[in-house]
Amino acid sequence: MSSLGQVLDRAFGHPRGPLGRLGGVVMARSNAATERKVVSVAKLGVEETVLVVGPGPGVGLEAAAERARLVIGIDPSHEMLELCRRRCADEVRAETVLLRSGTAARTGLDDESTDVVLSVNNVHLWEDRSAAFSELHRVLRPGGRIVLSGHEKWLPVSRHDLAAEAETAGFTDAQTWTWQPPGPLAGRAVQLRAWRAR
Repeated sequence: MSSLGQVLDRAFGHPRGPLGRLGGVVMARSNAATERKVVSVAKLGVEETVLVVGPGPGVGLEAAAERARLVIGIDPSHEMLELCRRRCADEVRAETVLLRSGTAARTGLDDESTDVVLSVNNVHLWEDRSAAFSELHRVLRPGGRIVLSGHEKWLPVSRHDLAAEAETAGFTDAQTWTWQPPGPLAGRAVQLRAWRAR
């Protein structure tokens, strides 16, 4: 990996140290509209438990906590979990948000323990998407749903292939579409929604 690649990875791919914290500030600004869009698309209920995979600095986590009963954020980055903790530190969210180290492929959650899985700009970091989709299917309750979004240019496969991978893992009715987040530097986003069968 080039020196620039290492810097970008430390800031955005696998955030750590001062560069990771700086990357978190950038992500909070650049991804905010997409984070809120994904929460809106998911139509969270007040009694639902939501898993946010790779919450970064916690913008989507915070938005989900305003609507759901319990929100669990998992991220392998200590720096990102700390930013989430600070963002959700008020008394109400402190009781609604649970943070832990983990990845899409290793959530550490029980079978059928969540109603919704959300993730923004994280799927391109999944080392084994098949294992990740299988794990997320496992932790969803029957009838639960997954809503993902990712920068189209960073996705390792087409949105249609991504939907096929989700269905191979057991998800049903996978739908994909593209969305243009606001802002002059925002690239087009691919979004995916699918369900675990009842």
